[in-house]
Amino acid sequence: MSSVSFRSLAPVAAVALICGFGGAALWTWSGLGHSQTKAYLLDNPGILPDMVASYEKEEAGKRLAQVAGDVTEPFPGAVLGNPEGTVTLVEFTDYGCGYCRKSADHVAKLISSNPDLRVVVREWPIFEGSDHAAKMALAAAKQGKFRAFHDAMFAQGNPTRANISAAANTAKIDMDQARRFIEAPDAGFELSKNMAFAQQLGFSGTPSWIIGGAVLEGAVGQAALQDAIDAARAL
Repeated sequence: MSSVSFRSLAPVAAVALICGFGGAALWTWSGLGHSQTKAYLLDNPGILPDMVASYEKEEAGKRLAQVAGDVTEPFPGAVLGNPEGTVTLVEFTDYGCGYCRKSADHVAKLISSNPDLRVVVREWPIFEGSDHAAKMALAAAKQGKFRAFHDAMFAQGNPTRANISAAANTAKIDMDQARRFIEAPDAGFELSKNMAFAQQLGFSGTPSWIIGGAVLEGAVGQAALQDAIDAARAL
């Protein structure tokens, strides 16, 4: 087997070696369970991380292809940066998530340095109490005040009722309109849709990101996000 053809199939073998019984099933399915391939892997363990990363990237790409068009279409108004931007970053976020709070500053700096960047925010409340903050954010989006509430809510800290109210006041949200929206089905439907997207994409928590053909999880930092933006811009 040539090195080119081996590498094209190697992610399956790597998962087989690393992931126990689940990997063994893939190994059997792939037809790679012969002594020559196994010996090569055992003699070259340094390539396993790259092989696993390649396999995971391929699988993430397949999941993304199933939702790509829909997941980049924002809830009306729930956009940061340039609404007409040619590069779209999708962020799954939670106001109760400390890593999301840290990442909010990174996103703000990315918006400042990338005038073509459109950030689609998908509210995915995981932590206790976050659902009310997420619904208020959607209410703010309906009133054209999403960025103001988004920034104020993260600045307030944990999404307690008092902090949500303070953030809404800072964003000058019409609370009567907001309450009517929150009590209507649309807010809950949007949160359920975002959860379904996250599950389809295999996300385990927030923040999670989609940019171009890349899927990232966690507080990956401004530099990594900028690299992904540059790569997406080059597509």
